[in-house]
Amino acid sequence: MIFQKNKLLKSFSKFDRFIYLLIIVNVIAMILESHKSINDLYGKWLSLFEAVSIYIFSFEYIYRVYKAYKKGNSNGASKYIFSFFGLIDLISILPFFLNQFIKIDGRFLRILRLFRLTRIFKLGRSSASLKLFIKALTAVKSELKFTFFLSVLTILFSASAIYYLEHEAQPEKFSSITESIWWATVSLATVGYGDVYPVTAGGKIFASIISLIGIGIVAIPTGIISASFVEEIHSIRRGKKK
Repeated sequence: MIFQKNKLLKSFSKFDRFIYLLIIVNVIAMILESHKSINDLYGKWLSLFEAVSIYIFSFEYIYRVYKAYKKGNSNGASKYIFSFFGLIDLISILPFFLNQFIKIDGRFLRILRLFRLTRIFKLGRSSASLKLFIKALTAVKSELKFTFFLSVLTILFSASAIYYLEHEAQPEKFSSITESIWWATVSLATVGYGDVYPVTAGGKIFASIISLIGIGIVAIPTGIISASFVEEIHSIRRGKKK
């Protein structure tokens, strides 16, 4: 009985390694598919490989739900389904089945196909470091929610202010507050692509202030996550010493 159990665990270990290899090959196939010359020659084969991969990933998802159900009944299954990796597993296969049963606009379909890239996160399922990082994020989720809320308010305020300061001078670039959100976002993120920028004296002064505020806004979540991550590492080390 023990020998059969060990053999079963070993076989599933091999299956996991196969899944990881399949994920890597899928990402490579997606990259190759973006090249028109390769897609014209091997498009059918790439589509077939995608379909086969989806069915394998679907089997993996059903197996993991069943395994979670056996461990903790319906609570165990729901816990896996709504977990980080459970959602990743579902999102990575859902667009394929949606496309089979629902008529989807071409542009929206291309966006959905991007979700195939979420498969790469499945590689971190056995990563202790990734699990530690997720735990650190969970520990400070309320602080991160507040930071996100503060960032959204600052972006909206900045977009509104720059619109009233620059609209008359540049009506084509700052045509509305919603159009100004792009400038506010890249400015607060301290990226500044240079495609849209203020030309009036008031706009330049305001942009300078916003750039300085942006440094602080970017630093806040970075500091929160870093502190939480370090705290989790210290907690593990203290547990090992005990």
